[in-house]
Amino acid sequence: MIARTRLGAPDRPLTLLICALGGEGGGVLTQWLVDTARLAGHRAQATSIPGVAQRTGSTTYYLEFDPQRETDRAGAPLVFNLSPVPGALDALVSSELLETARQAGNGMLSAERTLVLSSSARTLTTLERMAPGDGRLDDAALRRLVAAFSREHHVLDMAGLARQHGTVVSAVMLGAIAGSGLLPFERRHFEDAVKTGGGSEASTRASLKGFASAYEEVAGARTRGAFVAQVLGTGGNDRENPVAGLVARPEGHPREERSVDPAAGSPCAAAQQLVTSDTRFPAVLQPLLMLGCDRLSSYQGAGYARRYLDRVAAVLEAEQVQAAGRTPPPSGAAAEGKVQDGSVDSWPITRETARGLAVWMAFDDVIRVAELKSRSARLQRVRSEARAGAQDVLKVYDHFKPGVPEFAALLPAGLARRLQAWDARRQARGLAAWALPLKIGTHTVTGVLALRALGLLKPLRPLGSRWAAEQALIEQWLGAVRDGTRQHAQLGLELARCCRLVKGYGGTHDRGREQLLHVIQHLAPADSAQAQAQAAAQAVAAAREAALADGSGKALAEALRHHGAPAQPLREQPIRWVRKPKSPGTSTAQS
Repeated sequence: MIARTRLGAPDRPLTLLICALGGEGGGVLTQWLVDTARLAGHRAQATSIPGVAQRTGSTTYYLEFDPQRETDRAGAPLVFNLSPVPGALDALVSSELLETARQAGNGMLSAERTLVLSSSARTLTTLERMAPGDGRLDDAALRRLVAAFSREHHVLDMAGLARQHGTVVSAVMLGAIAGSGLLPFERRHFEDAVKTGGGSEASTRASLKGFASAYEEVAGARTRGAFVAQVLGTGGNDRENPVAGLVARPEGHPREERSVDPAAGSPCAAAQQLVTSDTRFPAVLQPLLMLGCDRLSSYQGAGYARRYLDRVAAVLEAEQVQAAGRTPPPSGAAAEGKVQDGSVDSWPITRETARGLAVWMAFDDVIRVAELKSRSARLQRVRSEARAGAQDVLKVYDHFKPGVPEFAALLPAGLARRLQAWDARRQARGLAAWALPLKIGTHTVTGVLALRALGLLKPLRPLGSRWAAEQALIEQWLGAVRDGTRQHAQLGLELARCCRLVKGYGGTHDRGREQLLHVIQHLAPADSAQAQAQAAAQAVAAAREAALADGSGKALAEALRHHGAPAQPLREQPIRWVRKPKSPGTSTAQS
């Protein structure tokens, strides 16, 4: 049996702070812990601390436990506090990594006293989602912050364990607490609290499985750390123990692995065959190209995927020509990776182009949305997230509001212009832009059939006006990348990275296209010397980063002005005049 760490002295309570997002069962976890203490014969007190923090809901719970049984305590019972004291926590348990770091920033943790049990999962905040570029905080920096402000820390994928066993994350958090040796309770006390918690038999079994998985993971990490500490003769001192605060489930590179969509899976056999049969590409590029071909084959067929390969091959040819005449490679390219066939970082321009091109060519339209919404895997995922049982009735309603731009995108250019002109005249008269609000029950046969019928319009997509506009701009961007690559490797790489500007849908997508076109036209020279091309690369990089950092466009305007480029033209915005309603109770004077 693992020796339990007695953090609390007999004359003071054990203090524990729980941080859980709304809907994750923080209140259930709190009740489980109180019931566990009572089953073990200890006194406990719990309070909830309501607050919105980054998200809504009562997300913070504070508990204090008497480290001695009621029957063993002599004299007056301990007096419990109702709220935590900064720096006086024995343990912090959190279901989200940023919430853990926030508590460290608030001064709640102590490097000499606090044990931290945290999930590695992230739920992006509003500010992270609003950033035009990659606004995600660096997980590695958050982990370093947690390690610096904790006596011992265990970071594990609590959300993944909960999904694996079909339970809620609160059960996994309870297992981590039990496995940490924090509280002087036996494992059976925790399990009995779950069994008597009032849940159904199926949910109780799932909770016990999630509890057991986290218990074994944290307890195993503690056992390994204690063994190494004993071998090294550190006496179990966490500050001297090189494996103190062992991460129970280490993860890979924080930025690269998070950018991979786990739902994408492995590319299909047809995509693999399409890429491996093409001799124009080195082996190091084939895995990335397989993912792109898989995405585009599903989007518009194998012919569209072959067009993608032809476009990437043209960029690769330009990079090969540039690399053959470059000795030594420029500093920027060397920082990105050596241009060698066997290097994982080889051909950076082609790699960046292939990644962005696959996303851009599969742009979102009403056909794409209908196809994704009507997939059976999507309904299964929703049922899993809602934790609906086999006998439960789950109703799913999707709300759509397609407007003139969405309908015009499917029409030929002539009809699209007429439809857009009609809507523009309506807005000029002070009317709102026309849109068709829809509410479709995707759990019904008629709802799924309606979306599937819209998805069957895929063969007509190349006839639409948006298809022509997107393909024309893609070719213009690829032409700039090829020309820039022939002039200077860094210029080609920065132009390839500009595809990050085109993202989202609706107005966001349109603004990104306009920004990309403006950068290409005014900052990328058609033909210039090496020094001028390198300066142009710096200007393109500065403009791109400014556009991604500020959605209002002010930073981009300043970057363009700094590099001598004209500002973007102002877009026309309709002005609507609204009559001020009369206040209730007023009367009109009669003459």
